[in-house]
Amino acid sequence: MINNNESVKNEWMRKRLILIVGVAIAMLALFATSAFSQSESATKVKSMKFNSGIITPLLKESKAFYVRTFGFGVTFENEFYVLMHTPNHQAEISFLLPDHPSQQPLFHPAFPHAGVYFTIEVEDVEAEYKRIKALGVPIAIELRDEPWGDRHFAIADPNGIGIDVVTYQKK
Repeated sequence: MINNNESVKNEWMRKRLILIVGVAIAMLALFATSAFSQSESATKVKSMKFNSGIITPLLKESKAFYVRTFGFGVTFENEFYVLMHTPNHQAEISFLLPDHPSQQPLFHPAFPHAGVYFTIEVEDVEAEYKRIKALGVPIAIELRDEPWGDRHFAIADPNGIGIDVVTYQKK
């Protein structure tokens, strides 16, 4: 029969072993999580900003269109480049003259006027439709409802880029 002193000692050893095993498991889990998040974060960029750029000889026309039609502002401009931003500064678009000697060959060919569209989400697509139509901007796709719930219309900028102006249905 085990005496009381020995019973207390065995209980203390059992608790100590449980504590050591628990700490070891926690450290292993922490290490595994840390190793996973480090390898995952190596492939993720912590901060990123995206702006679309169009290579076009129509710098002045593009600038005038986006200022007049959507109220874009000019962030930066020189003789061969213009960077513009949406009124709320959430997005930017840039225009670059083709074949400019300051640019690498990748950025020389002009946009071929096809195959690109932008989507501009607005709170009230009906009001935008009336406002843009009143400006005399040709409407390429009349205001319509889609089976998936979008209400939108479309126009084209001077470069032939389709611009889908939309209000998404809230779900």
